[in-house]
Amino acid sequence: MRIKLSCLLFLLFLLPGVAVAEKIALNDVIKTLETPFQATGAGRGGTIVDFQAEFFQESQIASIDRIQRGEGDVSFKFADQRSGRAPQAMFRWEYRRPSIQEIVSDGRTMWVYLPENRQVIESDISEISRQQGDNPITFLSGLGNLSRDFSIRWAASSSDQDGNYILELRPRRVSQLIQMLQIVVDRRAVLEYVQSGQTGRFFPILATSVTDPNGNRTSIEFRRIRVNRNLSERFFQFRLPAGVEVVRPTGEQMGF
Repeated sequence: MRIKLSCLLFLLFLLPGVAVAEKIALNDVIKTLETPFQATGAGRGGTIVDFQAEFFQESQIASIDRIQRGEGDVSFKFADQRSGRAPQAMFRWEYRRPSIQEIVSDGRTMWVYLPENRQVIESDISEISRQQGDNPITFLSGLGNLSRDFSIRWAASSSDQDGNYILELRPRRVSQLIQMLQIVVDRRAVLEYVQSGQTGRFFPILATSVTDPNGNRTSIEFRRIRVNRNLSERFFQFRLPAGVEVVRPTGEQMGF
């Protein structure tokens, strides 16, 4: 019995991460998510100003019990982080499947390009926010204020098989698009924050799952994540191909 106990203590000594993981509090994980995207993030070791990744998406339509899968490349840039305001999010989603399409925004305008239809839908970001309130754009632009905009707790399963942490978020205001949001947080980012107070080396979000009030669910997993690539703002400008129709929706047609 003493031999077994000694072996166990020896293994724990060799694996300090195990002991640290047991002490991780909910607030540690929340701070790991928020700090890299706040104006004060630089004082904690660095902000995240942009990232690129491969993404894998699964959407489940509850009314017809249908699942659709997609994948592609995504790029994000967060501007105005040092101004004390929520960072302006610029993004480019480039889908390879189930069909070729692009969703691009420079932080003011969003373009949804459908090559098969020879059509691009052009929307004003501020109008989308006014029409739909809390939405995925607001969530991604407000990563530094998650605890302000959402009620956050551990998910039913607080970690995955790799030891990454899982949070459940619910909007503090009624949302047409988000009833519940789950975020898988990279354990490496959390341990770095807990052990040294540093942030910015790892993008903290590995996956998200959004459930809307109608029970539809969209899950996205990020892989091969690279942070702080010094992406140019020009990369987030949409160049209209020749012969493509531009559609500008209004009112309830706003969105994506």
